[in-house]
Amino acid sequence: MSDAENNESFTFTITEEDKNDFKRLDQYLADKLVDQSRSFVKMLFEKGLITSENAAKKIELKKFPEVGTTITVVIPPPAPADALPEDLPLEVLFEDEHLIIVNKAAGMVVHPAPGNYTGTLVNAILFHCSDIKGVGDQKRPGIVHRLDKGTSGVMVVAKNQKCHEGLVKLFSTHDITRRYECIAMGKSFPAGGKLESTIGRHPQNRLKMSTEAKSGKHALTHYRVLKQYDKVAHVELKLETGRTHQIRVHLSQLLYRPILCDSLYGNPSEHLQRVGPELSEIIGNYEHPFLHAKELGFVHPITKQELNFTTPPPKTFQNVLNYLNGNENGPA
Repeated sequence: MSDAENNESFTFTITEEDKNDFKRLDQYLADKLVDQSRSFVKMLFEKGLITSENAAKKIELKKFPEVGTTITVVIPPPAPADALPEDLPLEVLFEDEHLIIVNKAAGMVVHPAPGNYTGTLVNAILFHCSDIKGVGDQKRPGIVHRLDKGTSGVMVVAKNQKCHEGLVKLFSTHDITRRYECIAMGKSFPAGGKLESTIGRHPQNRLKMSTEAKSGKHALTHYRVLKQYDKVAHVELKLETGRTHQIRVHLSQLLYRPILCDSLYGNPSEHLQRVGPELSEIIGNYEHPFLHAKELGFVHPITKQELNFTTPPPKTFQNVLNYLNGNENGPA
């Protein structure tokens, strides 16, 4: 099979709403192509992989096309080269000879992929644990679960094959405690409950997941509202399954209350307008959904020690909560 056959292709049509939200084509595409950077978009453009068949004028990254313009983006397959060690900041919560538990920063991709071959958690782990190479998937050594690029929080990485197999089993049998917290849009948020559906690849948008996919897998999320404010709610969630984008999909598609600043399942520009100028200023240029994996607990597959770790959310997340708690009715 040729490399061309492994390419992924995406087509977007510019809407009036898009024209109001974006000033440049590269900003728009970096937003639509989840986990991809503007530098990656530029690389694709320079290679002729970003095209339009109906643009009134030649498309440029620094300008925004007219409404109705269709943009086609072709993404080549990942480079076959193994990830390389990189000396990157890494917050280690626990480590022994078998595994390492870290607090992943928002904005850090877990493993190399198109547009993010460097600067990932895997690159950092390889530098920190030089003997981890070859554990599990050679392109994702030690990785047994993942968090989305924009999601911060606790992750475990296996340092040897036996531990990797043990952790994979724990995740597959759901013998793991995983608690998240988020700030979600919406008034009168239901106090708590169970969100259950199937989740699979969205039939029209391959970047998204959907509760209405034909070949979805069972997904179950428990949630409770920690505090309701005027325009948003602080919510705790517990996963029983671990489907891609599970929390983001369940909140946006079952409760119709997307996570604050989730560009894939919500509309950050609209969110910022709704929460008001003061809170928008606090959020500033924070470009990630307000979702944090705050707790991870399990029985160590080798030592049988009970492990449980919790971490506070990123500074901007906490600043938003501090503001909300200082203004009990929430943003004006």
